[in-house]
Amino acid sequence: MENVAVLGDGAWGTALALVLAERGASVIQWSVSAERALEMQTSRANRKYLPGYRMPDGVTVTAEASAFGHADLIFSAVPSQYLHAVLASLAPHVDRGRPFVSATKGLEFPSHRRATEIILQTLGPRPIAVLSGPSLAGEVVAHMPTAVVAASRDLGLALRVQDLLTTERFRVYTSNDPVGVELGGALKNVLAIAGGLVDGLGLGDNTKAALLTRGQAEMARLGTVLGGHPDTFHGLSGIGDLVVSCMSRQGRNRLVGERIGRGESLEKILRSIPGVPEGVRTSKAVMQLAAERGVEMPICHEIHEVLYAGKDPLQAVADLMTRQQKDEVIT
Repeated sequence: MENVAVLGDGAWGTALALVLAERGASVIQWSVSAERALEMQTSRANRKYLPGYRMPDGVTVTAEASAFGHADLIFSAVPSQYLHAVLASLAPHVDRGRPFVSATKGLEFPSHRRATEIILQTLGPRPIAVLSGPSLAGEVVAHMPTAVVAASRDLGLALRVQDLLTTERFRVYTSNDPVGVELGGALKNVLAIAGGLVDGLGLGDNTKAALLTRGQAEMARLGTVLGGHPDTFHGLSGIGDLVVSCMSRQGRNRLVGERIGRGESLEKILRSIPGVPEGVRTSKAVMQLAAERGVEMPICHEIHEVLYAGKDPLQAVADLMTRQQKDEVIT
Protein backbone atom coordinates (compact mmCIF):
# COMPACT_ATOMS: atom_id res chain seq x y z
CA MET A 1 0.00 0.00 0.00
CA GLU A 2 1.38 3.38 -1.02
CA ASN A 3 1.23 6.50 1.13
CA VAL A 4 0.14 9.31 -1.19
CA ALA A 5 -0.30 13.04 -0.58
CA VAL A 6 -2.59 15.19 -2.73
CA LEU A 7 -1.97 18.94 -2.78
CA GLY A 8 -5.16 20.95 -3.26
CA ASP A 9 -8.69 20.91 -1.88
CA GLY A 10 -10.52 21.62 -5.14
CA ALA A 11 -12.72 19.28 -7.15
CA TRP A 12 -9.90 17.65 -9.13
CA GLY A 13 -7.68 17.12 -6.08
CA THR A 14 -10.61 15.53 -4.26
CA ALA A 15 -11.47 13.30 -7.22
CA LEU A 16 -7.88 12.08 -7.38
CA ALA A 17 -7.87 11.40 -3.65
CA LEU A 18 -11.04 9.32 -4.02
CA VAL A 19 -9.64 7.26 -6.92
CA LEU A 20 -6.37 6.66 -5.06
CA ALA A 21 -8.25 5.55 -1.95
CA GLU A 22 -10.41 3.25 -4.05
CA ARG A 23 -7.21 1.60 -5.27
CA GLY A 24 -6.10 1.01 -1.67
CA ALA A 25 -3.65 3.88 -1.18
CA SER A 26 -3.45 5.69 2.14
CA VAL A 27 -4.18 9.28 1.12
CA ILE A 28 -3.56 12.60 2.81
CA GLN A 29 -5.28 15.52 1.07
CA TRP A 30 -3.75 18.89 1.94
CA SER A 31 -5.64 22.19 2.08
CA VAL A 32 -4.07 25.63 2.46
CA SER A 33 -6.88 26.49 4.87
CA ALA A 34 -7.04 24.89 8.32
CA GLU A 35 -10.73 25.78 8.50
CA ARG A 36 -11.45 24.08 5.17
CA ALA A 37 -9.43 21.03 6.14
CA LEU A 38 -11.32 20.65 9.41
CA GLU A 39 -14.69 21.06 7.68
CA MET A 40 -13.84 18.45 5.04
CA GLN A 41 -12.37 16.02 7.55
CA THR A 42 -15.37 16.34 9.86
CA SER A 43 -18.12 16.25 7.22
CA ARG A 44 -16.30 13.69 5.05
CA ALA A 45 -17.25 15.72 2.00
CA ASN A 46 -16.03 18.56 -0.21
CA ARG A 47 -19.25 20.55 -0.07
CA LYS A 48 -17.77 23.62 -1.77
CA TYR A 49 -16.30 22.08 -4.91
CA LEU A 50 -17.64 18.53 -5.16
CA PRO A 51 -20.92 18.24 -3.25
CA GLY A 52 -22.82 15.01 -3.02
CA TYR A 53 -19.92 12.58 -2.65
CA ARG A 54 -18.64 11.08 0.58
CA MET A 55 -14.91 10.93 1.12
CA PRO A 56 -13.79 7.36 1.89
CA ASP A 57 -12.13 6.44 5.16
CA GLY A 58 -8.79 6.08 3.38
CA VAL A 59 -8.56 9.86 2.88
CA THR A 60 -7.39 12.18 5.65
CA VAL A 61 -7.70 15.95 5.10
CA THR A 62 -5.26 18.28 6.82
CA ALA A 63 -3.59 21.69 6.59
CA GLU A 64 -0.46 20.47 8.40
CA ALA A 65 2.70 20.56 6.28
CA SER A 66 4.17 17.73 8.33
CA ALA A 67 1.77 15.41 6.49
CA PHE A 68 4.25 15.12 3.63
CA GLY A 69 6.91 13.46 5.72
CA HIS A 70 5.45 10.00 5.16
CA ALA A 71 4.30 10.35 1.55
CA ASP A 72 5.86 8.02 -1.00
CA LEU A 73 4.43 10.07 -3.87
CA ILE A 74 2.87 13.54 -4.10
CA PHE A 75 0.12 14.58 -6.52
CA SER A 76 -0.34 18.31 -7.08
CA ALA A 77 -3.69 19.78 -8.14
CA VAL A 78 -2.99 23.39 -7.12
CA PRO A 79 -3.90 26.10 -9.71
CA SER A 80 -0.86 27.39 -11.58
CA GLN A 81 -1.06 30.95 -10.22
CA TYR A 82 -0.81 29.73 -6.61
CA LEU A 83 1.53 26.79 -7.09
CA HIS A 84 4.86 28.51 -6.45
CA ALA A 85 3.70 30.14 -3.20
CA VAL A 86 2.23 26.86 -1.95
CA LEU A 87 5.35 24.86 -2.78
CA ALA A 88 7.67 27.47 -1.27
CA SER A 89 5.78 27.26 2.02
CA LEU A 90 5.91 23.46 2.00
CA ALA A 91 9.51 23.08 0.77
CA PRO A 92 11.06 22.44 4.23
CA HIS A 93 8.69 19.50 4.69
CA VAL A 94 9.12 17.81 1.29
CA ASP A 95 12.03 15.39 1.07
CA ARG A 96 14.70 15.91 -1.55
CA GLY A 97 13.98 13.73 -4.57
CA ARG A 98 10.41 12.84 -3.58
CA PRO A 99 8.50 12.02 -6.81
CA PHE A 100 5.75 14.43 -7.90
CA VAL A 101 2.80 14.06 -10.26
CA SER A 102 1.38 17.32 -11.60
CA ALA A 103 -2.34 17.45 -12.36
CA THR A 104 -2.39 21.24 -12.90
CA LYS A 105 -3.73 22.54 -16.24
CA GLY A 106 -2.43 26.06 -16.70
CA LEU A 107 0.56 28.29 -17.33
CA GLU A 108 1.89 30.67 -14.71
CA PHE A 109 1.74 34.35 -15.65
CA PRO A 110 3.91 36.33 -16.28
CA SER A 111 6.64 33.65 -16.13
CA HIS A 112 4.92 31.30 -18.66
CA ARG A 113 6.17 28.36 -16.59
CA ARG A 114 4.48 24.99 -16.76
CA ALA A 115 3.56 23.40 -13.43
CA THR A 116 6.36 20.83 -13.66
CA GLU A 117 8.87 23.64 -14.18
CA ILE A 118 7.53 25.40 -11.08
CA ILE A 119 7.81 22.20 -9.05
CA LEU A 120 11.38 21.44 -10.12
CA GLN A 121 12.60 25.01 -9.76
CA THR A 122 11.00 25.43 -6.33
CA LEU A 123 11.71 22.03 -4.78
CA GLY A 124 14.74 20.82 -6.72
CA PRO A 125 15.40 17.85 -9.02
CA ARG A 126 13.18 14.80 -8.61
CA PRO A 127 11.26 12.26 -10.69
CA ILE A 128 8.21 13.99 -12.12
CA ALA A 129 5.15 13.08 -14.17
CA VAL A 130 2.10 14.81 -15.64
CA LEU A 131 -1.48 13.57 -15.41
CA SER A 132 -3.95 15.04 -17.88
CA GLY A 133 -6.88 14.29 -20.17
CA PRO A 134 -10.67 14.69 -20.34
CA SER A 135 -11.51 14.17 -16.69
CA LEU A 136 -14.38 16.16 -15.22
CA ALA A 137 -14.14 15.63 -11.47
CA GLY A 138 -17.86 15.09 -10.96
CA GLU A 139 -17.95 12.31 -13.53
CA VAL A 140 -14.83 10.66 -12.11
CA VAL A 141 -16.28 10.37 -8.60
CA ALA A 142 -19.59 9.20 -10.10
CA HIS A 143 -17.61 6.31 -11.63
CA MET A 144 -18.37 7.26 -15.21
CA PRO A 145 -15.79 5.70 -17.57
CA THR A 146 -12.84 8.09 -17.94
CA ALA A 147 -9.47 7.83 -19.70
CA VAL A 148 -6.41 9.98 -18.98
CA VAL A 149 -2.69 9.89 -19.69
CA ALA A 150 0.30 9.78 -17.32
CA ALA A 151 3.40 11.20 -19.00
CA SER A 152 7.00 11.13 -17.83
CA ARG A 153 10.53 10.76 -19.16
CA ASP A 154 10.85 8.24 -16.33
CA LEU A 155 8.95 5.23 -17.65
CA GLY A 156 8.98 3.61 -14.23
CA LEU A 157 7.17 6.58 -12.70
CA ALA A 158 4.60 6.70 -15.52
CA LEU A 159 3.87 2.99 -14.99
CA ARG A 160 3.66 3.52 -11.23
CA VAL A 161 1.06 6.26 -11.67
CA GLN A 162 -0.81 4.10 -14.15
CA ASP A 163 -0.98 1.24 -11.65
CA LEU A 164 -1.93 3.51 -8.74
CA LEU A 165 -4.93 5.03 -10.52
CA THR A 166 -6.30 2.37 -12.86
CA THR A 167 -9.74 1.02 -11.95
CA GLU A 168 -12.59 -0.55 -13.92
CA ARG A 169 -13.90 2.98 -14.59
CA PHE A 170 -10.68 5.04 -14.66
CA ARG A 171 -8.24 4.04 -17.41
CA VAL A 172 -4.70 5.45 -17.51
CA TYR A 173 -2.47 5.41 -20.58
CA THR A 174 1.25 6.23 -20.46
CA SER A 175 3.29 8.66 -22.56
CA ASN A 176 6.91 9.74 -22.79
CA ASP A 177 5.93 13.31 -23.82
CA PRO A 178 5.30 15.19 -20.56
CA VAL A 179 5.82 18.58 -22.23
CA GLY A 180 3.16 17.95 -24.87
CA VAL A 181 0.71 16.43 -22.39
CA GLU A 182 1.16 19.34 -20.00
CA LEU A 183 0.78 21.97 -22.72
CA GLY A 184 -2.35 20.27 -24.06
CA GLY A 185 -3.98 20.57 -20.64
CA ALA A 186 -3.10 24.25 -20.43
CA LEU A 187 -3.85 25.40 -23.97
CA LYS A 188 -7.27 23.73 -24.16
CA ASN A 189 -8.51 25.94 -21.31
CA VAL A 190 -8.13 29.08 -23.43
CA LEU A 191 -10.08 27.46 -26.25
CA ALA A 192 -12.73 26.29 -23.79
CA ILE A 193 -13.54 29.96 -23.20
CA ALA A 194 -14.12 30.23 -26.95
CA GLY A 195 -16.42 27.21 -26.73
CA GLY A 196 -18.45 29.01 -24.09
CA LEU A 197 -18.66 32.13 -26.25
CA VAL A 198 -20.18 30.02 -29.02
CA ASP A 199 -22.86 28.86 -26.58
CA GLY A 200 -23.46 32.29 -25.08
CA LEU A 201 -23.88 33.84 -28.50
CA GLY A 202 -26.14 31.01 -29.69
CA LEU A 203 -23.99 30.28 -32.74
CA GLY A 204 -24.72 26.57 -33.12
CA ASP A 205 -23.01 23.25 -33.76
CA ASN A 206 -21.31 24.15 -37.03
CA THR A 207 -19.45 26.91 -35.24
CA LYS A 208 -18.46 24.63 -32.36
CA ALA A 209 -17.14 21.99 -34.77
CA ALA A 210 -15.02 24.59 -36.59
CA LEU A 211 -13.72 25.87 -33.27
CA LEU A 212 -12.70 22.39 -32.09
CA THR A 213 -10.93 21.57 -35.33
CA ARG A 214 -9.09 24.83 -35.85
CA GLY A 215 -8.46 25.23 -32.12
CA GLN A 216 -6.70 21.88 -32.01
CA ALA A 217 -4.51 23.02 -34.91
CA GLU A 218 -3.51 26.09 -32.86
CA MET A 219 -2.71 23.93 -29.84
CA ALA A 220 -0.50 21.67 -31.94
CA ARG A 221 1.33 24.58 -33.61
CA LEU A 222 2.38 26.24 -30.36
CA GLY A 223 2.79 23.00 -28.42
CA THR A 224 5.16 21.56 -30.99
CA VAL A 225 7.29 24.70 -31.08
CA LEU A 226 7.53 24.57 -27.28
CA GLY A 227 8.80 21.00 -27.29
CA GLY A 228 5.76 18.72 -27.45
CA HIS A 229 5.32 15.91 -29.97
CA PRO A 230 2.72 16.65 -32.68
CA ASP A 231 0.90 13.34 -32.14
CA THR A 232 0.26 14.16 -28.49
CA PHE A 233 -2.19 16.89 -29.46
CA HIS A 234 -4.29 14.31 -31.31
CA GLY A 235 -4.62 12.29 -28.11
CA LEU A 236 -6.40 12.42 -24.76
CA SER A 237 -4.55 15.45 -23.41
CA GLY A 238 -5.03 17.33 -26.69
CA ILE A 239 -8.21 16.93 -28.70
CA GLY A 240 -9.76 14.74 -26.00
CA ASP A 241 -9.52 17.36 -23.27
CA LEU A 242 -10.41 20.10 -25.75
CA VAL A 243 -13.67 18.38 -26.70
CA VAL A 244 -14.89 17.88 -23.13
CA SER A 245 -13.83 21.37 -22.08
CA CYS A 246 -15.67 23.04 -24.96
CA MET A 247 -18.77 20.86 -24.75
CA SER A 248 -19.48 20.15 -21.08
CA ARG A 249 -21.61 22.49 -19.03
CA GLN A 250 -19.56 21.50 -15.98
CA GLY A 251 -16.40 23.29 -17.15
CA ARG A 252 -15.45 26.59 -15.50
CA ASN A 253 -13.61 27.97 -18.54
CA ARG A 254 -16.51 27.22 -20.87
CA LEU A 255 -18.85 28.89 -18.37
CA VAL A 256 -16.71 32.04 -18.37
CA GLY A 257 -17.04 32.27 -22.14
CA GLU A 258 -20.77 31.59 -22.10
CA ARG A 259 -21.46 34.32 -19.57
CA ILE A 260 -19.28 36.82 -21.46
CA GLY A 261 -21.23 35.94 -24.59
CA ARG A 262 -24.42 36.80 -22.72
CA GLY A 263 -23.07 40.23 -21.80
CA GLU A 264 -21.61 39.81 -18.30
CA SER A 265 -18.30 41.37 -17.31
CA LEU A 266 -15.25 39.22 -16.65
CA GLU A 267 -14.83 40.73 -13.19
CA LYS A 268 -18.35 39.80 -12.14
CA ILE A 269 -17.99 36.29 -13.50
CA LEU A 270 -14.71 35.60 -11.69
CA ARG A 271 -16.18 36.80 -8.41
CA SER A 272 -19.07 34.36 -8.66
CA ILE A 273 -17.42 31.17 -9.98
CA PRO A 274 -16.07 28.70 -7.41
CA GLY A 275 -12.57 27.51 -8.18
CA VAL A 276 -10.08 28.89 -10.70
CA PRO A 277 -10.83 29.07 -14.46
CA GLU A 278 -7.21 28.58 -15.57
CA GLY A 279 -7.82 29.74 -19.14
CA VAL A 280 -8.31 33.38 -18.15
CA ARG A 281 -4.73 33.93 -16.97
CA THR A 282 -3.25 31.31 -19.27
CA SER A 283 -4.52 33.27 -22.29
CA LYS A 284 -2.05 36.03 -21.43
CA ALA A 285 0.85 33.59 -21.28
CA VAL A 286 -0.23 31.88 -24.50
CA MET A 287 -0.35 35.10 -26.51
CA GLN A 288 3.06 36.22 -25.25
CA LEU A 289 4.57 32.83 -26.08
CA ALA A 290 2.96 32.87 -29.52
CA ALA A 291 4.38 36.33 -30.21
CA GLU A 292 7.86 35.34 -29.02
CA ARG A 293 7.89 32.19 -31.17
CA GLY A 294 6.14 33.64 -34.21
CA VAL A 295 3.19 31.21 -34.00
CA GLU A 296 -0.15 32.19 -35.53
CA MET A 297 -3.06 31.59 -33.10
CA PRO A 298 -6.04 33.60 -34.35
CA ILE A 299 -8.69 32.03 -32.10
CA CYS A 300 -6.60 32.45 -28.95
CA HIS A 301 -5.81 36.01 -30.06
CA GLU A 302 -9.50 36.90 -30.33
CA ILE A 303 -10.23 35.34 -26.92
CA HIS A 304 -7.47 37.47 -25.40
CA GLU A 305 -8.94 40.56 -27.05
CA VAL A 306 -12.40 39.79 -25.67
CA LEU A 307 -11.06 39.14 -22.16
CA TYR A 308 -8.59 42.00 -21.85
CA ALA A 309 -9.28 44.60 -24.54
CA GLY A 310 -13.07 44.74 -24.23
CA LYS A 311 -13.63 43.51 -27.77
CA ASP A 312 -17.21 42.66 -28.67
CA PRO A 313 -17.50 38.84 -29.01
CA LEU A 314 -19.56 39.09 -32.21
CA GLN A 315 -16.88 41.29 -33.76
CA ALA A 316 -14.27 38.72 -32.76
CA VAL A 317 -16.26 36.03 -34.59
CA ALA A 318 -16.62 38.28 -37.64
CA ASP A 319 -12.89 38.98 -37.70
CA LEU A 320 -12.12 35.25 -37.56
CA MET A 321 -14.53 34.48 -40.39
CA THR A 322 -13.18 37.22 -42.69
CA ARG A 323 -9.48 36.44 -42.29
CA GLN A 324 -7.49 36.02 -45.49
CA GLN A 325 -8.52 32.86 -47.34
CA LYS A 326 -6.05 30.00 -47.18
CA ASP A 327 -5.57 26.24 -47.44
CA GLU A 328 -6.42 24.04 -44.49
CA VAL A 329 -3.22 22.77 -42.91
CA ILE A 330 -3.73 20.58 -39.85
CA THR A 331 -0.21 20.88 -38.47
